[in-house]
Amino acid sequence: MSSTLILASTSPFRRAILEKLGVPFEVASPKTDETPLENETPQALVERLAIAKAKAIADQNDKGLIIGSDQVAVNNEIILGKPGDHATAVKQLQAASGKRITFYTGLALINAATRNIQSKVVPFHVNFRQLSDSQIENYLQKEQPYNCAGSFKSESLGICLFDKLEGDDPNTLIGLPLIQLVRMLENEGLNII
Repeated sequence: MSSTLILASTSPFRRAILEKLGVPFEVASPKTDETPLENETPQALVERLAIAKAKAIADQNDKGLIIGSDQVAVNNEIILGKPGDHATAVKQLQAASGKRITFYTGLALINAATRNIQSKVVPFHVNFRQLSDSQIENYLQKEQPYNCAGSFKSESLGICLFDKLEGDDPNTLIGLPLIQLVRMLENEGLNII
C-alpha cells in the first residue's frame, strides 16, 4: 500500500470494523463541533460531520487517505443521541419498542494530497420488537450501552431487541459502511483485494 490510511475517529467500534479489511491504518482524533445546524436534516448533519472530521485530519497532513464517519439514529424524525445515563436509555428504548428506527451514517474519504472529497449517507433500518419494561431493564443492566446512539449495541446483546434489520451493509449499523468505503478507496487507487 502506497497511501497512508487514517481513520478520523476515536470510536473503538469503527476501529474494529476497519480492521476487518486487513490493511494498516492510523487513528487520529478529529476536533469537530458536532452541534446540528438550525433546520438541518439528519442526513445533512451526518454528511457534514463526516466531511468535517476527515477534513480536520486532512488539514494536518499533506498525503494519505482520511476516513471520516458520523451517525445518528432517528425515531419519528427525532434524532436520538447517546443516552449518557440509565434513565435516558430507558426512555429511548421504550420509545423504540415496536417501531422502525433509521440510522443514517455519513461517510467521507478525503485524499489529503489532491483534496478530493468523496461522501455518502448510508441508511440502515432497525425494527424493534415489542419490549416490556423488564426486558429493557434487564438489557440495560447487562449491556450498559450509555455511549451508543439509540441505547443499544447491535454487535452484542442488543441483537435480542430486534425483529428485523434492513440495509445493504451490516457494518453501517455499527458506524462504518465498509462496502461503500471499499468503493471510495478503489476510486483513489487503493484496492483492498
